Amino acid sequence: MKLGVFTVLFAEKSFEEMLDHVRDSGLEAVEIGTGGYPGNAHCKIDELLEDQSKREEFLKAVKDRGLVISALSCHGNPLTPDQAFADECDSVLRKTIELAGLMDVPVVNTFSGTPGDHENAKAPNWPVAPWPPEFANVLEWQWKEKLIPYWKEIGALAEKHNVKIGLELHAGFLVHTPYTMLKLREETSPAIGANLDPSHLWWQGIDPVAAIKILGKENAIHHFHAKDTYIDQDNVNMYGLTDMQPYGNIQTRAWNFRSVGCGHSLQDWSDMISALRTFGYDYVVSIEHEDPIMSIEEGFQRAVDNLKAVNIKESPADMWWA
Repeated sequence: MKLGVFTVLFAEKSFEEMLDHVRDSGLEAVEIGTGGYPGNAHCKIDELLEDQSKREEFLKAVKDRGLVISALSCHGNPLTPDQAFADECDSVLRKTIELAGLMDVPVVNTFSGTPGDHENAKAPNWPVAPWPPEFANVLEWQWKEKLIPYWKEIGALAEKHNVKIGLELHAGFLVHTPYTMLKLREETSPAIGANLDPSHLWWQGIDPVAAIKILGKENAIHHFHAKDTYIDQDNVNMYGLTDMQPYGNIQTRAWNFRSVGCGHSLQDWSDMISALRTFGYDYVVSIEHEDPIMSIEEGFQRAVDNLKAVNIKESPADMWWA
């Protein structure tokens, strides 16, 4: 597998400076934001869609440094009742799929989205319990009327452009577990799969290795994010895992994102890398840095060093011993 980075953390650097830094850090891939929550610091999507020569220059800058683009990412909420933001997210997603197809980038990463609880809702509604029964009714309506129809259309668009969609299993959005991922995939398109981020699984109580096995057996892992989570059990006892405190409340939060190896052991990360290889994923492990107690550079380099120690880079040998 190749090691890479989600380059949004280097938004202050120019495109070329960012690529140089990634190369000099010993990585082989970049995941680049095209809009939505990640922003578009390194990818002006309209310019690239309109001008083939600019696309060629863009790709040449990447390839000349021995790098590949693992994914284009435009995480947003195309189903939100905030129609202006929904339209923006939908437009960026469709453009990103088109651009990925033109540049032979195999994956587009985003969120599944969360609608409101009825047609005239003002804000998203994320049901998390089946009782009182109105919660279950809301969830059924959201899937039937909003989620499935939208992703059927986007799945067909992705297939047309020979692109896979990596949905990040992020709580707050309707697709946030292996079950919801596979349910949507079954109802829509095989182009729909997971951008698997263990940091969001851990705090939901999901074992990432088990999730890799579940999704890997269905060829449903399209991309992988490398980010850790530290769970503070004392604070869990007070606030629960659905802790709504701001991320800045580091001392009292039930959980916090951490750099790779700072929330779980390198053995845990080695087990995930082995599971990815065992269950069919042999693509890019993309570092995402959101550690609240480390600088960008220190957290990034910690992740690089720890992943280099556990990554399986080469193809397996023949079983000469058997």
